[in-house]
Amino acid sequence: MRLFRPVGADRDRHDDAVLLRAVARGDQAALATLYDRHAGWLHVRLTRRCGDPEIVREVLQDTFVTVWRSAATYRAGAAGGWLWVIAARRLVDAKRAQARAERVAYEPPAAAPSAEDRVLAGLEYGDVGTALEWISPELREVLRATVVDGLTTREAALLLGVPEGTIKTRAMRARRELRSSTSAPGCTGCSARTAQARPP
Repeated sequence: MRLFRPVGADRDRHDDAVLLRAVARGDQAALATLYDRHAGWLHVRLTRRCGDPEIVREVLQDTFVTVWRSAATYRAGAAGGWLWVIAARRLVDAKRAQARAERVAYEPPAAAPSAEDRVLAGLEYGDVGTALEWISPELREVLRATVVDGLTTREAALLLGVPEGTIKTRAMRARRELRSSTSAPGCTGCSARTAQARPP
């Protein structure tokens, strides 16, 4: 499994489209090639969003199972973006399932982000990452999808399973909350950077 995609974007895009058409026809070798080309960077990106390696492995596997079943729905465009939307949606589903299972088992007190999470947030997102800790999870998901991951409003709606209008509304609410969170510890300067963020 390669960790990063090879450079050579035009050729890769063409090759990816050819591979996906072959996968749609049931070609397992094409799926294996697609996996070798994309699984590495998908794994890295999923790991940045989820600290549980078991969940990451399951999501990666589910992503390529979905590709196997849905390759015929792929249309022209960057295959990497299409794969990431699938992977990100599988990750959201996995986290929701995990949260439901934990609620059934017990109702733990709300846990503060660990020191490691805070450090990683600072490295990955800077002040924005710190500010994200202070807004509600549903708003945080929208900002991560539209601003951090660079998904369009439509892709974010698909990823999170909510209407596009809800994505836009939550993005506006999130920006308001981020602007008001400048008084939270560690968030000095957040509003200036995030007030300019707009959903695609």
